[in-house]
Amino acid sequence: MTAFQFRLEKVLAWRRTQLEVEDAKLRRQIAALAELDRARAELEATAIRSEVQVRDWNPLAGQDLAALSNFHLHIRNREKDLAERRRDAVQQLDAQQQALLVARRRCRLLERLEQRRLTEWQACADREVEQLAAESYLSGLSRRRT
Repeated sequence: MTAFQFRLEKVLAWRRTQLEVEDAKLRRQIAALAELDRARAELEATAIRSEVQVRDWNPLAGQDLAALSNFHLHIRNREKDLAERRRDAVQQLDAQQQALLVARRRCRLLERLEQRRLTEWQACADREVEQLAAESYLSGLSRRRT
């Protein structure tokens, strides 16, 4: 009996590679989203620190309050920009999750097909061994009778 060979092994290997690539893309997308969240938290902390610092100043001039107001306006604009980038990143993450799901399904389909073919091959090999054993037994019986 010949050794088991899955005819679609190269396709399965390619699908596994695709799955790994999509998984790596997903991980990068998750990291990008986490970086945006970190940047937003850092920006928020900077805004809070600056306000606390300015409140501690003695004497506090009108220019200082104007500068703080401008800084808060800058912070709000940056927060809006980060929020928009985060929305885009979430959309890209959702799309990447779908791409990973499709790649995983395609890979599993071929893996199940390979397993089915292996089971069929094993059953055929078992029948062949049983047939060979039966022929050997019958041959042994006929030799003893003669």
